[in-house]
Amino acid sequence: MMNDLTQSMKLNHLSFPSADTAATAKFFEQYLGFTIAGTWEKSYILKRPGYDVVIDHASDDVPAWPKNFHVGFELPDFDDVRALYERFKADGVQMETDIFNNGRGSRFFCRAPGGVMFELNTRCDAAPEYRGTFDN
Repeated sequence: MMNDLTQSMKLNHLSFPSADTAATAKFFEQYLGFTIAGTWEKSYILKRPGYDVVIDHASDDVPAWPKNFHVGFELPDFDDVRALYERFKADGVQMETDIFNNGRGSRFFCRAPGGVMFELNTRCDAAPEYRGTFDN
């Protein structure tokens, strides 16, 4: 329930462990438009307008993520989804799915170095019954 305290709350940062923080940070920078703002002890702070991502050095072990855990990024339209999908495939990014539409829009899933899964989607081609569930 929203109240005066939580009304002004916003996403500040996400934090991901990685055994290969340099490769994970490069993925965020190269493909997702983040900038590297700082580093310490093999960890990275990455920035985008409105929130940060912290890539924490986990050790030499790849973190074990729950099977369906993922972070989603929305793109403006299907052509953008397809272009990024093709770029990821050409660059050897670990793909989890092809592009598909589940009614809520077109999307695909892939994994960044370090193991975290990402969903890249668009809602522009969502079925009418789902459009009311999206923020504007």
